Amino acid sequence: MKLISAITRRLVIIVPYAWLLIFFLVPFLIVLKISFSEPVMSMPPYAPTIDLADGISGIFDAFRQFSFSNYLWLTEDSLYINAYISSIKIAFISTMLTLLIGFPLAYGMARAPSSLRPTLLMLVILPFWTSFLIRVYAWIGILKPEGLLNQALMAIGLIDDPLIILNTDTAVYIGIVYSYLPFMVLPLYAALEKMDYALIEAAQDLGCTPISAFWKITFPLAIPGIVAGCLLVFIPAVGEFVIPDLLGGSRTLMIGKTLWSEFFNNRDWPVSSAVAVLLLLILVVPIMFFQQMQAKSQESGR
Repeated sequence: MKLISAITRRLVIIVPYAWLLIFFLVPFLIVLKISFSEPVMSMPPYAPTIDLADGISGIFDAFRQFSFSNYLWLTEDSLYINAYISSIKIAFISTMLTLLIGFPLAYGMARAPSSLRPTLLMLVILPFWTSFLIRVYAWIGILKPEGLLNQALMAIGLIDDPLIILNTDTAVYIGIVYSYLPFMVLPLYAALEKMDYALIEAAQDLGCTPISAFWKITFPLAIPGIVAGCLLVFIPAVGEFVIPDLLGGSRTLMIGKTLWSEFFNNRDWPVSSAVAVLLLLILVVPIMFFQQMQAKSQESGR
């Protein structure tokens, strides 16, 4: 029995590491290898290729042919630099908007009666029951000049001419905030739901105004949920492709669209792989920051 228990414990540890190895590390190493290659008119459209049949010497020969030219090209071409900057800007603004909308929602859910909370949680998760692509396409029907939004605004007399929202950055912000709002609400709700609201009552009894009590008690206790929600929104929003492609215009420059163009239109796999590797390195920074914050909070909790 002890042997079976020991094997079970080891399997519990090995399975997630094996998952990360097979579905993250191995594909990343393949993309990293392609990023050091050169584009050629063949299949696969890059060289050198590593043939394990050639043995160790063949692998070393392939490594000697690797080049940093793709990464140098990314630093010299303003298109990629502007795409990275634009993606980070759009993702940051979208994350802040999602936080501004998601925090009151999560706070209201946490303060709601216990019997009502499961229903509110279901309503937050409900959009995931529909295809992401269909939900983004629905916004085209809402935001286009003859769409539902403009018709409603003109019907009540707020505007005389249709607003041009579709194919602008504003439409991209709306699409990202709508699509990723549950990722902000759920961690915020998890943090706020565990909070002892007697602390707020005690602070108000001691003379704190509601606003002061919020900033001194509620906000600090919600920081883990805020950080987790911001990361869950910011990281996928940086590399978003579907929303800017469908809702954004030709001037909406994001690294996801640039990566798609290089990979499928130009068939330049080495450059697109270099773009993906740099994007991953950029996103590793906030993840490391979050891990450090978690480690500090755990140490302070002890």
